[in-house]
Amino acid sequence: MNNIWAPWRAEYILGPKDNGCIFCAASKGGDNLIIKEGRHCFSIMNRFPYTTGHCMIAPFRHIGDITALDEHESAEIISMLKGLVTALKVSIQPDGFNIGLNIGAIAGAGVEDHIHLHIVPRWKGDTNFMPVLADVHVISEHMAKTLEKIKGAFV
Repeated sequence: MNNIWAPWRAEYILGPKDNGCIFCAASKGGDNLIIKEGRHCFSIMNRFPYTTGHCMIAPFRHIGDITALDEHESAEIISMLKGLVTALKVSIQPDGFNIGLNIGAIAGAGVEDHIHLHIVPRWKGDTNFMPVLADVHVISEHMAKTLEKIKGAFV
């Protein structure tokens, strides 16, 4: 049997569950996974990623409906998405990306009431037997190192 080292998962599994909004809490400061803040939104690394460099973008305003985004929030989310994709290309050289929104629990939203955009870097050959057989995702680099690379490449 092979062992996979992912110590941050234990924090999630064993830690206290907070009923508050993770995006509102992160945006109030002190979260060391924030990549960049704009006027209307911010980007943050996913604390429990599916793959190296898994990031998200969320508006500061607590809203769960994409149609409730105002024109400034919408424009800044797209602008930040472009900057983040560029930073990820420079810092960790993925071969592609999965980018999307999960709106509603039925669509897979873990946080339903605060809309957020996922940016998941992908590499050729990164689909393997682990997600299929064991619902395990292999992260090849420590999050702190990846975060510093992305921050350094974000213009």
